[in-house]
Amino acid sequence: MSDKILVVDDEREIADLVELYLQNENYTVFKFYTSQDALECIRSTELDLAILDIMLPGISGYDICQTIREKYTYPIIMLTAKDAEMDKITGLTLGADDYVTKPFHPLELVARVKAQLRRYKRYGTAENLNGAALLVHSALEMNTDTHECLLNGKPLNLTPTEFAILRILLERKGKAVSSEEIFYEIWKDEYYSKNNNTITVHIRHLREKMGDTVEHPKYIKTIWGVGYKIEA
Repeated sequence: MSDKILVVDDEREIADLVELYLQNENYTVFKFYTSQDALECIRSTELDLAILDIMLPGISGYDICQTIREKYTYPIIMLTAKDAEMDKITGLTLGADDYVTKPFHPLELVARVKAQLRRYKRYGTAENLNGAALLVHSALEMNTDTHECLLNGKPLNLTPTEFAILRILLERKGKAVSSEEIFYEIWKDEYYSKNNNTITVHIRHLREKMGDTVEHPKYIKTIWGVGYKIEA
């Protein structure tokens, strides 16, 4: 069964082009030009990935992203005509996993879709690099078989990327891991090596969900000039 991908863009030429390239890779595409139609699809269809334009009339791509994250953890890629750093950070903070700035080459978008789906399937299944299903640190517990994470016995609602980053840090507890290493470990894709700020935003979002701080970290510690680590 092919992966199901949601594509939402009010620019019909772009939406149609993205649909064509994805269908050529044997993906099942649910394409919409309006937010309302997309929201109905989200509620009624089991999807594997969403591609959302930010600048939609009425309900924005940011709003759709938030709606998805209230219930689902599949990857989200934001499309934006804006190249301002804050617009990208906003999307990532709301739960998106990646962003592509217009104009873009369709093949680059397809490559990012493939990378996100590889990561999602890898970190959303029982596969584990070290063979351990349960990773524990202080009050933090991660079960890689069930894809669940608990803090003080309460579930942490993590996106796939946040789960993957936290898993890497737990698996390498006591060792500093650079943003570049995290990118390679998760995506193994050249497009991500230039976007280190993405990891910074995801780390910040992780800290917010865990009640952690940069100044007094209980879990994720910043090693300035090196990367991040969880103390052994």
